[in-house]
Amino acid sequence: MDWDRLDMNPKVIAAVKKANIKSIKEILNLSGPDLQRLTKLSSMDVQYLLKTVSGTLRKSSALTALQLYQDKDPFTSYHQRLSLGCPVLDSLLRGGLPLEGITEVAGESSAGKTQISLQLCLSVQYPYEYGGLDSGAVYVCTEDVFPNKRLKQLTEQQQKLRVDVSLDVIQKIKFGNRIFIEHAADIDTFQECITKRIPLMLSRGMVRLIIIDSIAALFRCEFGAKDSVMKAKYLQTFGAKLHSLSSRFKTPIVCVNQVTDMVDEKEVAQNNFRVPDKRISPALGITWSNQLLMRLMASRTPHQEHSSSATSQHSGRVLRTLGVVFAPHLPQSFCYYTVNLEGVRGMR
Repeated sequence: MDWDRLDMNPKVIAAVKKANIKSIKEILNLSGPDLQRLTKLSSMDVQYLLKTVSGTLRKSSALTALQLYQDKDPFTSYHQRLSLGCPVLDSLLRGGLPLEGITEVAGESSAGKTQISLQLCLSVQYPYEYGGLDSGAVYVCTEDVFPNKRLKQLTEQQQKLRVDVSLDVIQKIKFGNRIFIEHAADIDTFQECITKRIPLMLSRGMVRLIIIDSIAALFRCEFGAKDSVMKAKYLQTFGAKLHSLSSRFKTPIVCVNQVTDMVDEKEVAQNNFRVPDKRISPALGITWSNQLLMRLMASRTPHQEHSSSATSQHSGRVLRTLGVVFAPHLPQSFCYYTVNLEGVRGMR
């Protein structure tokens, strides 16, 4: 906490700093006598301190549903979201990823899920004015080796992708130094990762983005059909912990997920996403779906659709779609995108 930003007597601020009090929460959790003992302030000064910090918390007034819908709250505005590094994709998501909550990116193999995740790892490192959070990312690999070669390509091509950012700004960012890689191939390792190592990095300000690639791989081999109750408990536990980290540190959490072919028509109608000639559903079922703030679906577009006028200029590339399956602040919608040498680009 930067105490100097509060409109408070310098003598009181100095006493709080000397007592090594780090946050407003610490102050409000202490009794008046305890604050006096720690800060060596008078009873009157302690009451002044409590009144000031309480008033700071009350400054954020309540919002109506209409204000939230119209996106008038500064904490839900564009600059308070994490950009995907592409104006078209950001437009689909009304500015990017919310800073609180779990976002799932689901899709079949080669749909571009990892490409989007890597681009987010670079985007988070940009200053706030360019849609970043001026911090690093932690990338949790649960099955495959981290794609270092591809990350290097994307880093070298940032000038071509981010034409909205001056070259001087890009050159000052040490992209490779701010991405931390964790490997968690089983449930126990993953649990230790999200309860010990990642919270430490977040508390030190080293990262402001968590990528888990992929969440389904942790459960694929460890749980059979008879273990559905235990599996649901783990999913709820992990979801609660990830929500806690996201809320506490204002950190977007992105979970890559796999999909399965759907057979049950009733479940298809209730749940998920449809691509031409296929009915697919993200893995892990309704228990995991209930942990999510937003679900995005990435898919490859069948070749026969490339002949349309909207996509003819990209006929030499594999065209993909990114769709919003559900989100509390977004309608169901989608846009086309391609994956090039420089990264992920949406199409208008």
